[in-house]
Amino acid sequence: MDTLNLIESFADFARQKNIDRPTMIRILEDVFKTMIRKKYETDDNFDIIINADKGDLEIWRFREIVDDNSEDIWDHDKISLTEARKIEPDFEIGEEVAEEVELEHFGRRAVTTARQTLIQKVKDLEKDILFNKYSELVGEIIAGEVYQILSRETLLTDADGNELVLLKSEQIPKDRFRKGDSVRAVVHRVEMQNGNPKIILSRTSPVFLERLFEQEVPEVYDELITIKKIVREPGERAKVAVESYDDRIDPVGACVGMKGSRIHSIVRELQNENIDVINFTENMELYIQRALSPAKLSSMKIDIENKRVSVYLKPDQVSLAIGKGGQNIKLASKLVGMEIDVFRELTDAEEEDVLIDEFNDVLEDWVIEELKKVGLDTAKRVLELGREELVRMTDLEEETIDEIFKIFSQEFE
Repeated sequence: MDTLNLIESFADFARQKNIDRPTMIRILEDVFKTMIRKKYETDDNFDIIINADKGDLEIWRFREIVDDNSEDIWDHDKISLTEARKIEPDFEIGEEVAEEVELEHFGRRAVTTARQTLIQKVKDLEKDILFNKYSELVGEIIAGEVYQILSRETLLTDADGNELVLLKSEQIPKDRFRKGDSVRAVVHRVEMQNGNPKIILSRTSPVFLERLFEQEVPEVYDELITIKKIVREPGERAKVAVESYDDRIDPVGACVGMKGSRIHSIVRELQNENIDVINFTENMELYIQRALSPAKLSSMKIDIENKRVSVYLKPDQVSLAIGKGGQNIKLASKLVGMEIDVFRELTDAEEEDVLIDEFNDVLEDWVIEELKKVGLDTAKRVLELGREELVRMTDLEEETIDEIFKIFSQEFE
Protein backbone atom coordinates (compact mmCIF):
# COMPACT_ATOMS: atom_id res chain seq x y z
CA MET A 1 0.00 0.00 0.00
CA ASP A 2 1.50 3.38 -1.02
CA THR A 3 1.57 6.52 1.09
CA LEU A 4 -1.39 8.15 -0.66
CA ASN A 5 -3.73 5.18 -0.15
CA LEU A 6 -2.62 4.64 3.45
CA ILE A 7 -3.29 8.25 4.52
CA GLU A 8 -6.49 8.62 2.50
CA SER A 9 -8.03 5.36 3.67
CA PHE A 10 -7.25 6.21 7.28
CA ALA A 11 -8.60 9.76 6.93
CA ASP A 12 -11.87 8.45 5.46
CA PHE A 13 -12.20 5.88 8.25
CA ALA A 14 -11.52 8.53 10.91
CA ARG A 15 -14.13 10.89 9.43
CA GLN A 16 -16.74 8.11 9.47
CA LYS A 17 -16.04 7.70 13.19
CA ASN A 18 -16.37 11.47 13.77
CA ILE A 19 -12.72 11.85 14.81
CA ASP A 20 -11.68 15.53 14.65
CA ARG A 21 -8.76 16.59 12.45
CA PRO A 22 -6.19 17.43 15.20
CA THR A 23 -6.78 14.04 16.85
CA MET A 24 -6.49 12.29 13.49
CA ILE A 25 -3.14 13.99 12.77
CA ARG A 26 -1.87 13.13 16.26
CA ILE A 27 -2.73 9.45 15.77
CA LEU A 28 -0.95 9.38 12.39
CA GLU A 29 2.14 11.03 13.87
CA ASP A 30 2.23 8.60 16.81
CA VAL A 31 2.04 5.56 14.52
CA PHE A 32 4.76 6.81 12.15
CA LYS A 33 7.01 7.78 15.07
CA THR A 34 6.64 4.20 16.34
CA MET A 35 7.72 2.92 12.91
CA ILE A 36 10.75 5.22 12.98
CA ARG A 37 11.77 4.12 16.49
CA LYS A 38 11.57 0.44 15.50
CA LYS A 39 13.96 1.01 12.59
CA TYR A 40 16.22 3.80 13.92
CA GLU A 41 15.80 3.35 17.72
CA THR A 42 14.88 7.03 18.14
CA ASP A 43 12.70 9.65 16.46
CA ASP A 44 14.47 12.70 17.98
CA ASN A 45 15.99 13.86 14.70
CA PHE A 46 12.97 13.15 12.47
CA ASP A 47 10.17 15.46 11.32
CA ILE A 48 6.83 14.16 10.09
CA ILE A 49 4.72 16.34 7.78
CA ILE A 50 1.17 15.14 7.07
CA ASN A 51 -1.53 16.56 4.80
CA ALA A 52 -4.52 14.31 5.49
CA ASP A 53 -6.73 16.04 2.90
CA LYS A 54 -4.35 15.30 0.02
CA GLY A 55 -3.01 12.06 1.45
CA ASP A 56 0.55 13.46 1.56
CA LEU A 57 3.20 12.21 4.00
CA GLU A 58 6.77 13.39 4.30
CA ILE A 59 9.32 11.98 6.76
CA TRP A 60 12.57 13.97 7.06
CA ARG A 61 15.72 12.82 8.82
CA PHE A 62 18.19 15.48 10.05
CA ARG A 63 21.88 14.72 10.74
CA GLU A 64 25.02 16.77 11.32
CA ILE A 65 28.02 16.09 9.05
CA VAL A 66 31.19 15.01 10.90
CA ASP A 67 34.63 13.89 9.80
CA ASP A 68 34.91 10.26 8.70
CA ASN A 69 37.27 9.57 11.62
CA SER A 70 35.17 11.34 14.27
CA GLU A 71 34.20 9.41 17.43
CA ASP A 72 30.63 10.74 17.01
CA ILE A 73 30.13 9.11 13.64
CA TRP A 74 27.87 6.39 15.11
CA ASP A 75 25.53 8.81 16.89
CA HIS A 76 21.96 8.73 15.57
CA ASP A 77 22.07 12.40 14.60
CA LYS A 78 25.51 12.31 12.88
CA ILE A 79 26.59 11.35 9.35
CA SER A 80 30.08 10.98 7.90
CA LEU A 81 31.29 13.44 5.27
CA THR A 82 31.66 10.61 2.73
CA GLU A 83 28.03 9.45 3.21
CA ALA A 84 26.77 13.02 3.11
CA ARG A 85 28.50 13.74 -0.21
CA LYS A 86 26.74 10.75 -1.73
CA ILE A 87 23.53 12.73 -1.13
CA GLU A 88 24.93 16.13 -2.18
CA PRO A 89 28.53 16.45 -3.51
CA ASP A 90 29.23 19.93 -2.07
CA PHE A 91 28.38 19.20 1.57
CA GLU A 92 30.98 20.25 4.21
CA ILE A 93 31.67 19.22 7.83
CA GLY A 94 29.34 20.93 10.33
CA GLU A 95 26.46 21.33 7.92
CA GLU A 96 23.09 19.63 8.44
CA VAL A 97 21.75 17.01 6.07
CA ALA A 98 17.98 16.86 5.58
CA GLU A 99 17.12 13.54 3.98
CA GLU A 100 13.61 12.44 3.04
CA VAL A 101 12.77 8.87 4.05
CA GLU A 102 10.23 7.16 1.80
CA LEU A 103 7.52 5.07 3.44
CA GLU A 104 8.55 2.08 1.32
CA HIS A 105 11.94 2.26 3.04
CA PHE A 106 10.34 0.73 6.15
CA GLY A 107 9.18 -2.39 4.27
CA ARG A 108 5.75 -3.71 3.28
CA ARG A 109 5.21 -5.53 6.59
CA ALA A 110 5.82 -2.37 8.61
CA VAL A 111 3.39 -0.40 6.42
CA THR A 112 0.70 -3.10 6.79
CA THR A 113 1.23 -3.11 10.56
CA ALA A 114 0.94 0.69 10.59
CA ARG A 115 -2.41 0.53 8.79
CA GLN A 116 -3.78 -2.03 11.28
CA THR A 117 -2.46 0.03 14.19
CA LEU A 118 -4.13 3.17 12.84
CA ILE A 119 -7.51 1.45 12.58
CA GLN A 120 -7.16 -0.05 16.07
CA LYS A 121 -6.22 3.33 17.56
CA VAL A 122 -9.32 4.91 16.05
CA LYS A 123 -11.51 2.11 17.44
CA ASP A 124 -9.93 2.56 20.90
CA LEU A 125 -10.42 6.30 20.66
CA GLU A 126 -14.03 5.78 19.62
CA LYS A 127 -14.59 3.67 22.75
CA ASP A 128 -13.04 6.37 24.94
CA ILE A 129 -15.18 9.07 23.32
CA LEU A 130 -18.33 6.97 23.86
CA PHE A 131 -17.37 6.25 27.49
CA ASN A 132 -16.68 9.93 28.22
CA LYS A 133 -19.82 11.08 26.39
CA TYR A 134 -22.14 8.86 28.42
CA SER A 135 -20.23 9.39 31.68
CA GLU A 136 -21.22 13.06 31.35
CA LEU A 137 -24.84 12.01 30.67
CA VAL A 138 -25.24 9.92 33.86
CA GLY A 139 -28.47 11.04 35.48
CA GLU A 140 -29.94 12.38 32.22
CA ILE A 141 -32.89 10.97 30.25
CA ILE A 142 -32.20 9.60 26.77
CA ALA A 143 -34.33 7.70 24.26
CA GLY A 144 -33.27 4.47 22.58
CA GLU A 145 -34.81 2.04 20.12
CA VAL A 146 -35.30 -1.59 21.16
CA TYR A 147 -33.44 -3.99 18.87
CA GLN A 148 -33.13 -7.15 20.97
CA ILE A 149 -35.04 -8.51 23.97
CA LEU A 150 -33.22 -11.05 26.14
CA SER A 151 -34.25 -12.82 29.34
CA ARG A 152 -32.13 -10.65 31.64
CA GLU A 153 -31.85 -7.44 29.66
CA THR A 154 -33.22 -5.43 26.77
CA LEU A 155 -30.75 -3.99 24.26
CA LEU A 156 -31.38 -0.60 22.67
CA THR A 157 -29.52 1.63 20.23
CA ASP A 158 -29.13 5.40 20.37
CA ALA A 159 -29.29 7.77 17.39
CA ASP A 160 -25.65 6.96 16.51
CA GLY A 161 -26.17 3.19 16.66
CA ASN A 162 -24.39 2.72 20.02
CA GLU A 163 -25.63 -0.15 22.19
CA LEU A 164 -27.47 0.67 25.42
CA VAL A 165 -28.41 -1.90 28.07
CA LEU A 166 -31.63 -1.88 30.10
CA LEU A 167 -31.28 -4.64 32.69
CA LYS A 168 -34.38 -6.51 33.83
CA SER A 169 -33.75 -5.22 37.36
CA GLU A 170 -33.83 -1.64 36.02
CA GLN A 171 -37.16 -2.12 34.23
CA ILE A 172 -40.56 -1.35 35.72
CA PRO A 173 -42.25 -4.75 36.34
CA LYS A 174 -45.12 -3.80 34.00
CA ASP A 175 -42.78 -2.78 31.15
CA ARG A 176 -43.42 -4.76 27.96
CA PHE A 177 -41.22 -3.91 25.00
CA ARG A 178 -41.24 -4.93 21.35
CA LYS A 179 -38.52 -4.59 18.75
CA GLY A 180 -38.58 -1.08 17.29
CA ASP A 181 -40.18 0.54 20.36
CA SER A 182 -38.81 3.88 21.47
CA VAL A 183 -37.94 3.72 25.18
CA ARG A 184 -37.03 6.54 27.55
CA ALA A 185 -34.75 5.88 30.51
CA VAL A 186 -32.11 7.61 32.58
CA VAL A 187 -28.40 6.88 32.11
CA HIS A 188 -27.71 4.95 35.32
CA ARG A 189 -24.00 4.16 35.05
CA VAL A 190 -21.22 3.51 32.51
CA GLU A 191 -18.74 0.65 32.94
CA MET A 192 -15.72 -0.63 31.03
CA GLN A 193 -16.02 -4.38 30.39
CA ASN A 194 -13.18 -6.07 28.52
CA GLY A 195 -12.14 -2.72 27.09
CA ASN A 196 -15.64 -1.91 25.82
CA PRO A 197 -17.94 0.70 27.35
CA LYS A 198 -21.22 -0.71 28.71
CA ILE A 199 -23.96 1.91 29.06
CA ILE A 200 -26.59 0.85 31.60
CA LEU A 201 -29.97 2.58 31.68
CA SER A 202 -32.65 2.61 34.38
CA ARG A 203 -36.40 3.21 34.55
CA THR A 204 -36.64 2.30 38.25
CA SER A 205 -34.22 4.91 39.59
CA PRO A 206 -35.68 7.84 41.58
CA VAL A 207 -33.55 10.05 39.30
CA PHE A 208 -35.68 8.96 36.33
CA LEU A 209 -38.81 10.23 38.07
CA GLU A 210 -37.03 13.46 39.05
CA ARG A 211 -36.02 14.11 35.42
CA LEU A 212 -39.60 13.45 34.26
CA PHE A 213 -40.80 16.12 36.69
CA GLU A 214 -38.22 18.52 35.27
CA GLN A 215 -39.53 17.87 31.75
CA GLU A 216 -43.21 18.21 32.64
CA VAL A 217 -43.13 20.94 35.32
CA PRO A 218 -41.45 24.20 34.20
CA GLU A 219 -41.17 25.42 37.81
CA VAL A 220 -39.06 22.36 38.69
CA TYR A 221 -36.86 22.85 35.61
CA ASP A 222 -36.41 26.55 36.48
CA GLU A 223 -35.58 25.56 40.11
CA LEU A 224 -38.51 27.58 41.49
CA ILE A 225 -39.61 24.26 43.01
CA THR A 226 -37.06 21.91 44.56
CA ILE A 227 -37.52 18.17 44.75
CA LYS A 228 -36.22 17.31 48.22
CA LYS A 229 -36.55 13.51 48.04
CA ILE A 230 -38.11 10.74 45.97
CA VAL A 231 -38.86 7.17 47.07
CA ARG A 232 -40.38 4.56 44.76
CA GLU A 233 -41.84 1.12 44.43
CA PRO A 234 -41.40 1.14 40.63
CA GLY A 235 -44.65 0.76 38.73
CA GLU A 236 -46.69 0.71 41.94
CA ARG A 237 -46.27 3.80 44.08
CA ALA A 238 -43.98 6.77 44.66
CA LYS A 239 -43.77 9.65 47.10
CA VAL A 240 -42.19 12.95 46.06
CA ALA A 241 -41.39 15.66 48.62
CA VAL A 242 -41.30 19.13 47.04
CA GLU A 243 -40.60 22.61 48.34
CA SER A 244 -40.93 26.15 46.96
CA TYR A 245 -38.95 29.14 48.17
CA ASP A 246 -41.51 31.45 46.57
CA ASP A 247 -44.64 31.85 48.73
CA ARG A 248 -46.68 32.63 45.62
CA ILE A 249 -46.10 29.13 44.23
CA ASP A 250 -47.97 26.09 45.52
CA PRO A 251 -45.38 23.32 44.87
CA VAL A 252 -47.87 20.45 45.08
CA GLY A 253 -50.43 22.17 42.85
CA ALA A 254 -47.79 23.16 40.30
CA CYS A 255 -46.46 19.58 40.08
CA VAL A 256 -49.89 18.02 39.74
CA GLY A 257 -51.24 20.63 37.31
CA MET A 258 -54.80 21.61 36.48
CA LYS A 259 -56.94 18.48 36.91
CA GLY A 260 -53.72 16.44 37.05
CA SER A 261 -52.64 17.51 33.55
CA ARG A 262 -48.93 17.63 34.36
CA ILE A 263 -48.61 14.49 36.41
CA HIS A 264 -50.76 12.30 34.11
CA SER A 265 -48.06 12.03 31.45
CA ILE A 266 -45.52 11.02 34.14
CA VAL A 267 -47.91 8.40 35.51
CA ARG A 268 -48.42 6.95 32.01
CA GLU A 269 -44.66 6.81 31.38
CA LEU A 270 -44.25 4.87 34.65
CA GLN A 271 -46.94 2.31 33.82
CA ASN A 272 -49.61 3.97 35.99
CA GLU A 273 -47.39 4.34 39.04
CA ASN A 274 -49.38 6.07 41.79
CA ILE A 275 -47.49 9.28 42.67
CA ASP A 276 -48.08 11.15 45.95
CA VAL A 277 -46.69 14.70 45.82
CA ILE A 278 -46.05 15.98 49.34
CA ASN A 279 -45.20 19.46 50.58
CA PHE A 280 -41.84 19.21 52.40
CA THR A 281 -41.48 20.76 55.85
CA GLU A 282 -38.80 20.84 58.55
CA ASN A 283 -41.56 20.14 61.09
CA MET A 284 -41.04 16.39 61.48
CA GLU A 285 -44.46 15.72 63.01
CA LEU A 286 -46.25 17.46 60.13
CA TYR A 287 -43.90 15.82 57.58
CA ILE A 288 -44.76 12.35 58.94
CA GLN A 289 -48.49 13.16 58.77
CA ARG A 290 -48.13 14.19 55.15
CA ALA A 291 -45.96 11.17 54.31
CA LEU A 292 -48.63 8.77 55.60
CA SER A 293 -51.38 10.45 53.57
CA PRO A 294 -54.18 9.63 52.85
CA ALA A 295 -54.40 8.20 56.39
CA LYS A 296 -55.32 10.62 59.19
CA LEU A 297 -53.27 10.23 62.37
CA SER A 298 -54.64 10.62 65.88
CA SER A 299 -51.28 11.08 67.60
CA MET A 300 -47.61 10.09 67.43
CA LYS A 301 -44.49 9.67 69.52
CA ILE A 302 -41.16 10.47 67.89
CA ASP A 303 -37.90 8.93 69.09
CA ILE A 304 -35.28 11.06 67.30
CA GLU A 305 -32.32 9.25 68.83
CA ASN A 306 -33.37 5.82 67.53
CA LYS A 307 -34.99 7.25 64.39
CA ARG A 308 -38.31 5.63 65.19
CA VAL A 309 -41.84 6.95 65.40
CA SER A 310 -45.00 5.38 66.78
CA VAL A 311 -48.21 6.59 65.14
CA TYR A 312 -51.70 5.96 66.50
CA LEU A 313 -54.76 5.81 64.25
CA LYS A 314 -58.44 5.03 64.39
CA PRO A 315 -59.24 1.48 63.19
CA ASP A 316 -60.60 2.64 59.83
CA GLN A 317 -57.37 4.55 59.10
CA VAL A 318 -54.90 1.73 59.76
CA SER A 319 -55.27 0.06 56.35
CA LEU A 320 -54.86 3.43 54.60
CA ALA A 321 -51.64 4.10 56.49
CA ILE A 322 -50.22 0.69 55.67
CA GLY A 323 -51.36 0.62 52.05
CA LYS A 324 -51.52 -2.25 49.58
CA GLY A 325 -48.89 -4.82 50.53
CA GLY A 326 -47.46 -2.38 53.10
CA GLN A 327 -46.30 -0.01 50.33
CA ASN A 328 -47.54 3.23 51.87
CA ILE A 329 -45.86 2.76 55.22
CA LYS A 330 -42.61 1.47 53.64
CA LEU A 331 -42.34 4.50 51.36
CA ALA A 332 -43.32 6.90 54.15
CA SER A 333 -40.56 5.46 56.37
CA LYS A 334 -38.00 5.92 53.59
CA LEU A 335 -39.21 9.44 52.86
CA VAL A 336 -38.91 10.71 56.44
CA GLY A 337 -35.83 8.60 57.20
CA MET A 338 -37.39 6.98 60.27
CA GLU A 339 -38.92 3.58 61.04
CA ILE A 340 -42.68 4.03 61.46
CA ASP A 341 -44.67 1.73 63.75
CA VAL A 342 -48.45 1.81 63.33
CA PHE A 343 -50.74 1.32 66.33
CA ARG A 344 -54.51 1.12 66.32
CA GLU A 345 -56.46 3.02 68.93
CA LEU A 346 -58.56 0.57 70.91
CA THR A 347 -62.31 1.00 71.09
CA ASP A 348 -64.29 0.13 74.25
CA ALA A 349 -65.13 -3.25 72.76
CA GLU A 350 -61.48 -3.95 72.26
CA GLU A 351 -60.38 -3.26 75.81
CA GLU A 352 -60.36 -7.02 76.42
CA ASP A 353 -57.80 -7.38 73.63
CA VAL A 354 -54.11 -8.01 74.43
CA LEU A 355 -51.20 -5.99 73.05
CA ILE A 356 -48.76 -8.19 71.16
CA ASP A 357 -45.91 -6.68 73.22
CA GLU A 358 -47.22 -8.77 76.13
CA PHE A 359 -46.29 -11.95 74.26
CA ASN A 360 -42.56 -11.12 74.30
CA ASP A 361 -41.98 -14.07 76.61
CA VAL A 362 -43.16 -16.55 73.95
CA LEU A 363 -42.47 -14.63 70.72
CA GLU A 364 -39.10 -13.26 69.63
CA ASP A 365 -38.76 -9.48 69.41
CA TRP A 366 -38.18 -9.47 65.64
CA VAL A 367 -41.46 -11.37 65.10
CA ILE A 368 -43.37 -8.78 67.17
CA GLU A 369 -41.67 -5.96 65.23
CA GLU A 370 -42.65 -7.57 61.92
CA LEU A 371 -46.31 -7.62 63.01
CA LYS A 372 -46.13 -4.00 64.13
CA LYS A 373 -44.73 -2.93 60.77
CA VAL A 374 -48.01 -3.82 59.13
CA GLY A 375 -50.15 -2.20 61.84
CA LEU A 376 -50.92 -5.31 63.88
CA ASP A 377 -50.56 -4.30 67.52
CA THR A 378 -53.06 -6.59 69.26
CA ALA A 379 -53.68 -10.33 69.30
CA LYS A 380 -57.34 -10.07 68.21
CA ARG A 381 -56.34 -7.87 65.28
CA VAL A 382 -53.97 -10.61 64.07
CA LEU A 383 -56.61 -13.30 64.45
CA GLU A 384 -59.23 -11.19 62.63
CA LEU A 385 -56.85 -10.60 59.75
CA GLY A 386 -56.49 -14.29 58.99
CA ARG A 387 -53.57 -16.55 58.18
CA GLU A 388 -53.52 -16.07 54.37
CA GLU A 389 -53.57 -12.28 54.62
CA LEU A 390 -50.75 -12.34 57.17
CA VAL A 391 -48.65 -14.49 54.85
CA ARG A 392 -49.19 -11.95 52.06
CA MET A 393 -48.49 -8.83 54.13
CA THR A 394 -45.38 -9.94 56.03
CA ASP A 395 -42.05 -11.65 55.38
CA LEU A 396 -42.71 -14.20 58.13
CA GLU A 397 -42.42 -17.91 57.32
CA GLU A 398 -45.63 -19.94 57.36
CA GLU A 399 -44.41 -22.07 60.28
CA THR A 400 -43.89 -18.91 62.34
CA ILE A 401 -47.34 -17.60 61.42
CA ASP A 402 -48.94 -20.90 62.45
CA GLU A 403 -47.19 -20.64 65.82
CA ILE A 404 -48.44 -17.04 66.26
CA PHE A 405 -52.06 -18.08 65.60
CA LYS A 406 -51.74 -20.99 68.01
CA ILE A 407 -50.43 -18.75 70.83
CA PHE A 408 -52.99 -15.96 70.26
CA SER A 409 -55.91 -18.37 69.95
CA GLN A 410 -55.02 -20.03 73.28
CA GLU A 411 -55.06 -16.58 74.94
CA PHE A 412 -58.80 -16.16 74.30
CA GLU A 413 -59.96 -19.76 74.85
